[in-house]
Amino acid sequence: MLNIHNLSVAFGGEFLFEEIAFRLNGGDKVGLIGKNGAGKSTLLKLLSKEMNPDSGTIATEKDLKIGFLKQDIDFEQGRTVLEESYLAFSEIKALENKLEEINLALAERTDYESEGYHQLMVDLNEVTHRYEILGGYNYQGETEKVLMGLGFKREDFNKVTDTFSGGWRMRIELAKLLLQNNDVLLLDEPTNHLDIESIIWLEQFLKNYTGAVVIVSHDKMFLDNVTNRTIEISLGRIYDYSKPYSKYLELRGEIREQQRNAQKNQEKQIQQTEKLIEKFRAKATKASMAQSLIKKLDKIERIEIDEEDHSVMKVRFPISVNPGKVVAELENLSKSFGDNHVLKNVNLLVERGSKTAFVGQNGQGKTTLAKIIVGELDYVGKLKIGHNVQIGYFAQNQAEYLDGNKTILDTMIDAANESNRSKVRDILGSFLFQGDEVEKYVKVLSGGERNRLAMAKMLLQPFNVLVMDEPTNHLDIKSKNVLKQALQNFEGTLILVSHDRDFLQGLTNRVYEFKDGSIKEYLGDIDFYLEQRNAEDFRKIEKRDEASLSKQENSDKSNSDYATQKKLKSLKNKLGNVEKKITELEQEIAEIDHKLLMDYDKTIAESGFFDAYHGKKRTLETLMEDWEKLSGEMEQLS
Repeated sequence: MLNIHNLSVAFGGEFLFEEIAFRLNGGDKVGLIGKNGAGKSTLLKLLSKEMNPDSGTIATEKDLKIGFLKQDIDFEQGRTVLEESYLAFSEIKALENKLEEINLALAERTDYESEGYHQLMVDLNEVTHRYEILGGYNYQGETEKVLMGLGFKREDFNKVTDTFSGGWRMRIELAKLLLQNNDVLLLDEPTNHLDIESIIWLEQFLKNYTGAVVIVSHDKMFLDNVTNRTIEISLGRIYDYSKPYSKYLELRGEIREQQRNAQKNQEKQIQQTEKLIEKFRAKATKASMAQSLIKKLDKIERIEIDEEDHSVMKVRFPISVNPGKVVAELENLSKSFGDNHVLKNVNLLVERGSKTAFVGQNGQGKTTLAKIIVGELDYVGKLKIGHNVQIGYFAQNQAEYLDGNKTILDTMIDAANESNRSKVRDILGSFLFQGDEVEKYVKVLSGGERNRLAMAKMLLQPFNVLVMDEPTNHLDIKSKNVLKQALQNFEGTLILVSHDRDFLQGLTNRVYEFKDGSIKEYLGDIDFYLEQRNAEDFRKIEKRDEASLSKQENSDKSNSDYATQKKLKSLKNKLGNVEKKITELEQEIAEIDHKLLMDYDKTIAESGFFDAYHGKKRTLETLMEDWEKLSGEMEQLS
């Protein structure tokens, strides 16, 4: 499909990558990895023909269709969701305009026998035929089907795109790519701004996609679930293996160990040869032997160990002063944007030292509440910020507030004060901006580098409470791990908005789920939240059971008819058995759902998995019908 040969790109006289080569085939699901600034997004732009290499070639099959999902989506304001989605059908839309022109021309003419009128009829026939071949009569229905599959409701279709959050705009862009039937998909950070449910949906879609996919992502779980090949860009070279991310890391470690052992053996052989050369040089009769060994030594190809880029940022979040016990208290807090009631009568207590995660679908109010707490949005209700509270805020689009025409160093100096201006270079160094790199302009930085700069800039202000909205967007995996460690060591209070499952694991001690304008508390980390969420529907059943049993007990006491009592007891025993089976089956299904969420590929690989899984669900439906029937009989007797 795509053949990349000796591709080189340089910036400022230094190679980003030099003479790299690989081939992309149908069915390849490639995870393109590397540290921030290694050239991942640049390579995607080269593959999509958005930019040209300094040298090398990219050969493609004839009529190959490539879809490119960029990091930053820039929609034209004023278009509705449907209008934006219809851009996927540029040729169909052009044909619609052509048909309209022809029909208008035909309506205005009366010279039915003329050559011009005849030509219009020929054009109408040809354009209509092409329109039918491209699916012109079906594309609107297909668009609505895909949008609804991505979570949009029919009432959303005619809303303008600028009223939606970044995650929902990403879904519109994804819908356009899916509707285009591309042969190759290039996805740059597709999980940024997507909620957990959307990520799982995207994983499933990409697994079933028959074309080639190249994904830049720093979500380890997403890469493991989707990819079958990994290409790493490191120090200007690429390393290409047919393994998903985690298995690739293991393999790379094994290969480096083999290289080390081979290098040691080679060094021993070289040392022995050099000793023989010195020994034979001293004897005239052995001089020719010495020369032969020297030539042999010169021809040896020295084994090199693949270089590793061990550079990582060094982050520590010190607290300014100790705040009071209560950091923030919200009572009956509400927020609306026009007719959209995002938050309704929310109550929340944030205590000193707590580590809190805000989770939920996009557009449910997570970022809105974060902005209210830091004072960026007005609201209705009560919000009380505690004594000595100093909030550091990392916004979801923090990097957008940076001035592209300033250098890295100027950005920091302008944000510093007299007490910390002397520390600017040290802070930049800890975020991997060293030497001449600090003179780079912000506009040439990658998304991850801009995020690192925004984080470094944040450290110039005092804080004891951190509110961070999607801080891992664009960060490479090593940087994410360093940030996670820094947040685990942070002695202050943390409020974290994130869709990154791996990043959230073990980082927070409570989770608030945002849904339908309200919030729900889960006292545990993200794993506990996901387990509890799977069991939520059963808890509703339990409440119905308890209410039903209470009615039965009252009925038993008041009913003196022996036959009725006997029948009620029989029904009660049957109901108890059914409820026990429902409880056991619900727990089994919840455990399977959790296994699917944690490791989809491994779970479905189990022999007869789907038959057993759907069999349990069918059995549960039958038991629920039995439960309703028995409950109805008991209610009538009561």
